[in-house]
Amino acid sequence: MEQDERQQALLFANIAAQLRGALSNLRLAASQLVPPAQREQDPELDARAALLDQSYYQLLRLVNDLSAASQYLGGGQPLPLQDRDIVDTVRELCAQAEGPAALLGLELRFVCAADQHVCAFHLPGLELLVHQLLSNALKFTPAGGTVTVELKFHAKRVLLSVEDTGRGIAPEHLEALFDRYLHGEPLAPAPQGLGLGLPLCRRIAEGHGGTIMAESSVGKGSRFTLSIPDRQTGTPGLSDVALDYSGGFNRTLLALADALPAKAFLLRNQG
Repeated sequence: MEQDERQQALLFANIAAQLRGALSNLRLAASQLVPPAQREQDPELDARAALLDQSYYQLLRLVNDLSAASQYLGGGQPLPLQDRDIVDTVRELCAQAEGPAALLGLELRFVCAADQHVCAFHLPGLELLVHQLLSNALKFTPAGGTVTVELKFHAKRVLLSVEDTGRGIAPEHLEALFDRYLHGEPLAPAPQGLGLGLPLCRRIAEGHGGTIMAESSVGKGSRFTLSIPDRQTGTPGLSDVALDYSGGFNRTLLALADALPAKAFLLRNQG
């Protein structure tokens, strides 16, 4: 299975590189046809252009998932960890996602008893994992529901959970949830995507020396819990310059693109 994953990871990297160039050309052409200055002055034009932006963000998110798959899947190696404040990191990710969640009629809550807690984790990996779990939760929770992100520290473990009040997952699908893409099943229709999100989450968990598990009840919702060692490496994280894998676009909109409505991509929401 590891050999299959390595081969697929290489294929994903090649596909992502080809698609990224084509998407850049499409984005440039669209911005020239519908300049931002015209969109600001014409709400109807902005609404139509938002549909283009929505599709672009969704495709770019897919490309980023393929790139992440080439990095995380098939390796099985520990991730480079640095000591950071995980409470501040997760709180900020949730704060950035509150607006997009509200556009769906959902309440996004962050719960943590601690104001701060420094531990060793891989920042890009943790951000990717939280965004993947949030995207799934927002995607499958109807308006009026709640998504709760909870961070706890117990028995020398960091426990990060994302729980929703959505439609839930059938028991027969839980067993293969984290490696569905390896089973040769047909691709699910939108908005389910390629099925790479949860396998990426599992590899990120394993790269931290941890695990991730899913609990779900049909019609009531799902809960995904990451458990990693609560430790420090003595290597502080550098926080002055953030890595940007979004090409200058709104990172939260990009990460949650599959779950959001077209109105989320109006010009005023992309800042």
